[in-house]
Amino acid sequence: MHSGSIIKVSAAALVILAGCRSGPPRSPPIGEAYVGPATLKIRSDIPLQSSTVATVKHGDRLEILGNRRRFLRVRTPQGAEGWTDERQLLAPVEMASLKELADRAAKMPVQGVATTYSELNVHTQPARQSPSFLHVKEKEKMDVLIHVVTPRADAPRKPLIVPPPKKKARSAEKKQARKEPRDPLPPMPKPPAPPPDWLGLSKTDLQDEPAAADDEPESKPPEPTDDWSLIRTVAGQSGWVLTRRLMMAIPDEVAQYAEGRRIVSYFSLGEIRDGERKNNIWLWTTTSDSSQPWDFDSFRVFVWSLKRHRYETGYIERKLKGYAPVILKEVDFSSKTQAAKYPGFSICLEKKDGQRYRREYALLTNVIRFAGEHPCEAPAPLVTGKAPAALPKDKPAPTPQPAKPGFGERLRKQWRALTGSKQSPDR
Repeated sequence: MHSGSIIKVSAAALVILAGCRSGPPRSPPIGEAYVGPATLKIRSDIPLQSSTVATVKHGDRLEILGNRRRFLRVRTPQGAEGWTDERQLLAPVEMASLKELADRAAKMPVQGVATTYSELNVHTQPARQSPSFLHVKEKEKMDVLIHVVTPRADAPRKPLIVPPPKKKARSAEKKQARKEPRDPLPPMPKPPAPPPDWLGLSKTDLQDEPAAADDEPESKPPEPTDDWSLIRTVAGQSGWVLTRRLMMAIPDEVAQYAEGRRIVSYFSLGEIRDGERKNNIWLWTTTSDSSQPWDFDSFRVFVWSLKRHRYETGYIERKLKGYAPVILKEVDFSSKTQAAKYPGFSICLEKKDGQRYRREYALLTNVIRFAGEHPCEAPAPLVTGKAPAALPKDKPAPTPQPAKPGFGERLRKQWRALTGSKQSPDR
């Protein structure tokens, strides 16, 4: 085949391919976002009555094509285009923070297993308006990792579409020049002098009366807050749920002793055999006020009585300030005869001096013994995107910054740079 014929065939093929393309050209994206909820319907138009053009899942990447107020026109990975609410989408930085939170949660110690009596929404942040990317079914169990108290406010978020730059305002000089009249105004006359007896005229009868009690400033009502728990599902997904929707899955024969207090965490320290039955030795922490900055104010150990065949209190401490996490570990304990390792636990408590100490306790068969203490480790801050206020109650100490050189030191450095001399200008 001649070269001319090859060129003609190629040109014909390009014309055929171009003719196969149907529909208008695709709009270029102006941004990107990720699906927040577990499933999200993309509709043909903004109203909810509009038909569904595609259904996407949590984590799917969408291209943003346009916007109308808080609604965005997006394109799915399969090429379908439609509309959705921007509150259902996550920015790339929020998606990265959620993945980082899941990695952190996978390494955190479990503080107990919980269940729920109704379907439960799992949020990306400890805030009611944050996207819910997962649903926990009724009676499904999940690990509880930590809880935080946050103000009841919307989670601040950056816009998914970068707004266009604002036009530069006119300089103040130009504005002042336009305001100044062409002809100068006459000078203002001097104000009249006060009367000679102006002090007497200013007195009122109210100045002689004592201040009323109603004039005292009113105290502001406390800001409403929500208690959130970080949970991890059986599948390994982690997120935030409202703590009041959880029910700790400790057996009822122990939970009945809560006496209206909320069970914050619970653990099995070991087992006691009573005939054919094995009974766990339970440790729990509870609180009477979830709005306090500490996690719990009491902990208690339940042991099984072989004499009465029921659970009884083996150890209890009340009126304290305790902080998560509670850690199960082997504890060194020295008895009168020898030193050995025993199963036990450690709890971080705040003393009267304001310092926190991790106290260790050893389990000797069914008896709890104090085994020592050391300073609590500072917890690493949780990363949850732009969540409000929340997160651990301990803040790491700020890194000390080097002191800035004073004026004399800067002057000496400039003198050395100019003259090449090591002597200071004041010598």
